[in-house]
Amino acid sequence: MDSVGRRLPEEMREFFKKPFGKDIKESELSELNTKQMLITVGDVVSLVVRNYGLVPDLAIYDGMTERREMTDFATLVKNKGWKETVVKNEAGTITAELITAIKNALTGHNEIIRVVGEEDLATLPCILFAPEGTNIIYGWPGKGMKAITTDACIREETLILIEKMEELE
Repeated sequence: MDSVGRRLPEEMREFFKKPFGKDIKESELSELNTKQMLITVGDVVSLVVRNYGLVPDLAIYDGMTERREMTDFATLVKNKGWKETVVKNEAGTITAELITAIKNALTGHNEIIRVVGEEDLATLPCILFAPEGTNIIYGWPGKGMKAITTDACIREETLILIEKMEELE
């Protein structure tokens, strides 16, 4: 995937319903290797991980959870005065702006990206661009948290999905 944005065609949505990774409970966060990069995607996940005492290298959120306003993580970011990058990304898309923000964030430390729109597919470019061995924790609506550790196999699965998407103009 280069810096060209992608859109998920309606007829391909079923291909994207299979989650990557394994279920992870809050109590299992202690098992993460803290020497590896950590990325969180989603408001609740980012809040749970922070409250657990872990500081993600990258947290991506949109201020919503399951289509309802979720302000706890947004409030935390605001109250702590944490710097964030704001990007636009519609549901069912991965915009070039989001891709660029993720790439840029992965070169720094403790970055936060707030998505105006939806971060539903942000996990995919994170898988592609994060270093091998990165832990990515993302929310699976109604089911909890999922954890992925990046490797060649998960990147290949991700590329297959991304190739099913249409390029944005």
